[in-house]
Amino acid sequence: MNKSTFGRQFTVTTWGESHGKALGAVVDGCPAGLPLCEEDIQKYLDRRKPGQSRYTTSRKEGDLVEILSGVFEGKTTGTPISLIVRNTDQRSRDYGNIAFSYRPGHADYTFDAKYGFRDYRGGGRSSGRETIGRVAAGAIAAKILESLGISFCTYTKSVGPVSIKKFCPEEIADNAFYMPDTQAAQEASAYLEQCMKAHDSAGGVIECRINGVPAGLGTPVFEKLDAVLAQAVMSIGAVKAVEIGDGFQVSMMNGSSDNDGFRAENGRIVKTSNHAGGIMGGISDGSEIIVRATVKPTASISQPQNTVTNTGENISLEIRGRHDPVIVPRAVVVVEAMCALALTDALFTNMSARLDNIQEFYRKK
Repeated sequence: MNKSTFGRQFTVTTWGESHGKALGAVVDGCPAGLPLCEEDIQKYLDRRKPGQSRYTTSRKEGDLVEILSGVFEGKTTGTPISLIVRNTDQRSRDYGNIAFSYRPGHADYTFDAKYGFRDYRGGGRSSGRETIGRVAAGAIAAKILESLGISFCTYTKSVGPVSIKKFCPEEIADNAFYMPDTQAAQEASAYLEQCMKAHDSAGGVIECRINGVPAGLGTPVFEKLDAVLAQAVMSIGAVKAVEIGDGFQVSMMNGSSDNDGFRAENGRIVKTSNHAGGIMGGISDGSEIIVRATVKPTASISQPQNTVTNTGENISLEIRGRHDPVIVPRAVVVVEAMCALALTDALFTNMSARLDNIQEFYRKK
């Protein structure tokens, strides 16, 4: 079976293919009474839709969301929320030359090896367009988190060799790369121009900073919060590595420099540093959660590449169609959405962790 559901208490099931009639998601476990309209979801989808700059695919999709169920008179009803986004600008003919061959860097061969069949039009279910359902559902999760004082700041940390050198959150929405550094965005633009002239692509790193998460989310063994977040982010097709806090850098540190100390401040326990990225022993510690996703270069490039047909013939393949020279800017909101889904599910699951919390909730007034 194709596993398309994420979460335990707050779940999302995505459905649809790149060149099918529509894509969408079903969200289950959302509590009743959350104010919700299509505009709340649309503003998230607008951050990932194609055609926003010369560095994204020219496919013209409005990506307009419709809420089919689960909302009445502007509020959620506690029943499953069904969301749909219709495809309007498919060009399946662009993929005719790969109907019987496997694109390097894509899921064509592995999908065929698993199912013995594949939808070659834009990758079908394996397409990055599947993330529409994730983002739509993540918008609902983010609104729940916002009501609890939990906020996100997600941005591009690097594109290829170009990394941000400063952090100005107000600049994130002012450039095509969602970088908090205008100078770095200009350097990234110049680098992408070189890639495009060479019919090549680039990767990068996305960073998600989450504030307001209470201490106590996650479990100390198999469902550590960092493990759940890593699973959520790694499930995004283009992501090849995930870091929490200092991530890979900890391998070069000493315990004396890596350990986060504690101090009492205004009656609260706070940390003196945050190398752990807001999660210690698999459980949130109340400080800022920092998640970093490494995104690979776009697999679809116009250079001739060596591959084989499904009958084993060696061929040279040049991919046609409309493709992003870099996925990173459009994936920023996808990373945020998956983190929102993981945290919302963790919050709901955590409600039954302590007996006194249950007693307080059900105590008769």
